[in-house]
Amino acid sequence: MRHFTPDEANAALADVRPLVERMVELRARHLEAIERQESLERKIRGNGGSIAPAELAAAAQDVDEIAARLAATVDEIGEHGAQVKDPDTGLIDFPAVRRGETVLLCWQLGEGEIEYWHRVEDGFAGRRPLPLDD
Repeated sequence: MRHFTPDEANAALADVRPLVERMVELRARHLEAIERQESLERKIRGNGGSIAPAELAAAAQDVDEIAARLAATVDEIGEHGAQVKDPDTGLIDFPAVRRGETVLLCWQLGEGEIEYWHRVEDGFAGRRPLPLDD
């Protein structure tokens, strides 16, 4: 596992931020596609109406294709050394070291740069402002 300094993590955001934006968009589209598929399935269970089998198949295919693109984007974020914590909000962490302990530099889509860190076991609720030395 690569460890980042705050400066290194902020520099990585140049490449990671567009991926996080794509991840959040794909996650929203995935949830919409799932809802569409489930809506069609509910109509079919309720006597089907005039839903063509091809329409349900297309909805299922859409769910699968978006899920694959979402998973690939999450993997690509990981290749940059970041850990996805919440694909809905674009929350990611970069591993760092503080006093010999692995901690996480925390960033969420919409924030300008990385300004917080937390211990691994504390999660987002335990965010503390940088620097790590305090």
